[in-house]
Amino acid sequence: MKTIRVVAAVIRSEDKIFATARGYGEFKGGWEFPGGKIESGETPQEALKREIMEELETEISVGELIDTIEYDYPEFHLSMDCFWCEILSGNLVLKEAEDARWLAADELDSVAWLPADVTLIEKIKVQL
Repeated sequence: MKTIRVVAAVIRSEDKIFATARGYGEFKGGWEFPGGKIESGETPQEALKREIMEELETEISVGELIDTIEYDYPEFHLSMDCFWCEILSGNLVLKEAEDARWLAADELDSVAWLPADVTLIEKIKVQL
């Protein structure tokens, strides 16, 4: 099975985190943490900064690794490094997502998370 390596930003502001609804593809409408694929020669942190700039026109600082999620979708294996992030500059412009929300810990279950992202929710709740 093919493995896809991606990174995800858990962007935190005070007691809320930023979530986006996927705007394209097989998982359109599913909620996720923004991010994307790691390109050849990039560190996960570099990939995350680039992806957030491309998708949200926002510069972030990448903090500590929360977890690496390993998840088997029917067509591929996903390996996703998830980091705490903070906004340095920008206004989170939705270039690819169809919707976005700031969610408090008690609101994290209010959206339909993509399967791989679900596994991260409990860890985030504990740290918020």
